[in-house]
Amino acid sequence: MSTKKSNLRTLMTLSLAGIFAGGMHYASADEAKAPEVAKSTASCDPYKDYSCLDSYLGTGVWERMSNYYSLEYGQAVAPADPKAPPARRDDIPPAAQTTPPMPFTEWPYGGTPPLGASTPNATDSPLMVGLANTSVGKWMTDNNIQAYGWIDVGANLSTSSVHGGNAPAAYDYNPNAFDLNQIVEYIERVPDMVQKDHNDWGFRLSAIYGSDYRYTTSYGLGSYQLLNKNAANGWDLPMLYADWYTPFVGMGLNIRVGRYISVPDIEAQLAPNNYMYSHSMTYTFDNYTNEGIVGSLQANKNWILQAGVEIGTEATFNHAWQTTANANPNLLYPGSTFKVDPGARPAATLCVRYNSDDSKTDFNICANGINNGEWGYNNLQWKGITYYHTFDEHWHVSAEYYEESQNHVPNLNNAYVQTNIVATGKGTPFSPNIMPFNAPGMAYCSGNTTATNSPDLTCTATAVGLTAYLNYSPDALNNFSLRPEIYKDSEGQRTGAPTTYHNLAVGWQHWLSPQIELRPEIAYYHAGIANFNGNSNYGIAADKKSETILSGDIIYHW
Repeated sequence: MSTKKSNLRTLMTLSLAGIFAGGMHYASADEAKAPEVAKSTASCDPYKDYSCLDSYLGTGVWERMSNYYSLEYGQAVAPADPKAPPARRDDIPPAAQTTPPMPFTEWPYGGTPPLGASTPNATDSPLMVGLANTSVGKWMTDNNIQAYGWIDVGANLSTSSVHGGNAPAAYDYNPNAFDLNQIVEYIERVPDMVQKDHNDWGFRLSAIYGSDYRYTTSYGLGSYQLLNKNAANGWDLPMLYADWYTPFVGMGLNIRVGRYISVPDIEAQLAPNNYMYSHSMTYTFDNYTNEGIVGSLQANKNWILQAGVEIGTEATFNHAWQTTANANPNLLYPGSTFKVDPGARPAATLCVRYNSDDSKTDFNICANGINNGEWGYNNLQWKGITYYHTFDEHWHVSAEYYEESQNHVPNLNNAYVQTNIVATGKGTPFSPNIMPFNAPGMAYCSGNTTATNSPDLTCTATAVGLTAYLNYSPDALNNFSLRPEIYKDSEGQRTGAPTTYHNLAVGWQHWLSPQIELRPEIAYYHAGIANFNGNSNYGIAADKKSETILSGDIIYHW
């Protein structure tokens, strides 16, 4: 671990020095000893003559990485190999966007690599370029395995001040702070989904460390960091899956097994996959990962069908049968034991996606994590739609609407719940004696709230989210996003307050190269009742109805 950190610090020091010097070419020790290599580099432009790329890069791992950062600085794409095989089937719609300046090339959908547009070794990775001449690098390339990742560091200035008080706004959780948001590493093999003559397979192992782990945590997988300690930074393994692909069913079928990102949504927890540094509340409070199996079928060039079976949402298979002692039997949980996570039970996903012939219009209708909706760690019944439309080469819009719910959520307006469960701190699978921090919320159910005639013990808690990104891209290295949003948390189960939130944010994504991105932004949030500048983990009541956050981050890839 110390060697990896040392190497990362070295790489960051070299790269940032190049930025402030106005370039990204560094004179390495190898170059100093071999002026002929430097001369060759100076006389070669791999963007014009790809055949000289190897001589431009040099021989040593760090020399090659340094020269590759220098080569790509100020460019929107990597140098293209004219002998590379096709990167896309010719019988599906074209790519919707380019990255940079967008965070994706295909309109987002999860559960599979892009059908008909995924090839091995396709990620533009300085690390893989650096390793290319080593025995390890050659073995990885020969076996279509890549390792790559990034570091994302951010900061914010906020009108809130309590520790954790930016919440329920997310990803700059602590006001007026610097954050190590995430260090991420992937090791993966991507199936070849462009070819049509053989089955193929793939996998992804991923690891994340940083403050963003609090938004990726699945109960039962390293969750002690968030739920027992409320640690500022933590680790997670957000994607651990295997893919099997066949081109002989429809126009291609991929089957994924393991832990994977839930199928719907514009946004994603991993930094490079988002327009902006912060996330909408709509995304913050919905499904993130599932454990199970999902199939994705390219039925024809326009339609993709997806179906899956999983163990709830943010749940692990072992919790499907695990129980624990109930220290306070009550009307809600009368037994001496209860399930560790009542939401860890079989669930279904079903989605249909349409993409127009020119890829200018796309929609995805999806139901995710559907079971009986029993109150669980995050057993959300998600039903919604995402929509995308390109107006011209500069403007496009992404929009999302959903409704999500959980059933049998304890009612905070009920006198019995307050006296026998809340006051005792015991009696549910998520009470403080079991889950000291960041437990799933209870609900403020509607009805008579007097002690003598209180409403039911539980109710169905529902939230509705509507958000959009209007994007203007003046050139290949810049994009500007406007994000309006309405989030209605009717019973307060998701955010801790039964109210409606409005958010308006403006962000700028500026790429120095395909490997380095800056994302400054400003966001304004308003709630119908005070729910900012508090921290329920420490009993600090919120005292603000609105807040303004100026924030930004830098993403640095390797």
